[in-house]
Amino acid sequence: MQLEQVTTFILDQLKHDLSPAFTYHQVDHTQDVIRAVRDIGLGEGISGNESIILSTAALFHDTGFLIAAENHEMHSCEIARKHLPHYSYTEGDIDQVCSLIMATKVPQKPKNRLEEIICDADLDYVGREDFFEISEKLYEEMVALGSVSSREHYMQLQLDFIRNHHYFTKTARTARNKIKEENLTKIKTNSEA
Repeated sequence: MQLEQVTTFILDQLKHDLSPAFTYHQVDHTQDVIRAVRDIGLGEGISGNESIILSTAALFHDTGFLIAAENHEMHSCEIARKHLPHYSYTEGDIDQVCSLIMATKVPQKPKNRLEEIICDADLDYVGREDFFEISEKLYEEMVALGSVSSREHYMQLQLDFIRNHHYFTKTARTARNKIKEENLTKIKTNSEA
């Protein structure tokens, strides 16, 4: 599996071909999820081929936005199936990558440890201090796509989402739950103001 080479190819494609309307689902988010799967995977004792499969799934998980926002996970799998054979990934490797990509569909329902890791990595920012900066990018994207009608509408969606969100891995819970709760409190305070 040639992870380094496929990473260069896909990140370049995302940089040049993603619509500017996607202010959240951009290269920065993909790189952030790749970093998070590595960090969480390390904390969960993942190594070798499993680590490569996780990083590959993180790399491809939002490439479907190159085609359409709706059902982007399915489109991401199509893109992975098209390109990964050229980088020495077997059919079994690609099936596993696609299972991980599909696990990121919200609401998340991971069925195994690797799916738990990528789900936590995809929403890692929810429990970080840069949450509000990243959330603003998501707001701008949702406005551009017509998914929210007002900032108040968006704040209510965020409040509901974070209230119902939970990290699946011990590593993510330990690293992120405290700040996630602080972020939730700030959202509640802002929505009441």
